[in-house]
Amino acid sequence: MKYVLLFGDTKERAKQWDSMPEAQKVAAYGPINQWFGKYGSKITGGHELQPERTATTVKFNNGKAVVTDGPFIEGKEVIGGYAEVDVADLDEAIRMAKEWPTGGLVEVRPVVDRGEPQR
Repeated sequence: MKYVLLFGDTKERAKQWDSMPEAQKVAAYGPINQWFGKYGSKITGGHELQPERTATTVKFNNGKAVVTDGPFIEGKEVIGGYAEVDVADLDEAIRMAKEWPTGGLVEVRPVVDRGEPQR
């Protein structure tokens, strides 16, 4: 079964990350890279996302598109990236999420299977 793991954190911790010196970021990526190495055979896609301030949102008002700067969801948390994983079941996806090393939240969401051919 395919799931997406959405890696999030608080806006405050995301700001701290953005202002972190590069050497400190490299060190902080160590455990994250280990996690990706451990589960590499299960991960089928994903990306780290640019900060939410880079987001552009297209909304529709009476059928007319309106483009605004910023994320479409306003809240205390931000999504920093995602990984698509192919695992046996939800329990396995949750086990992976529980080992995410940043201390931030991980939302586990199943992917709709439309029967696309495998690549």
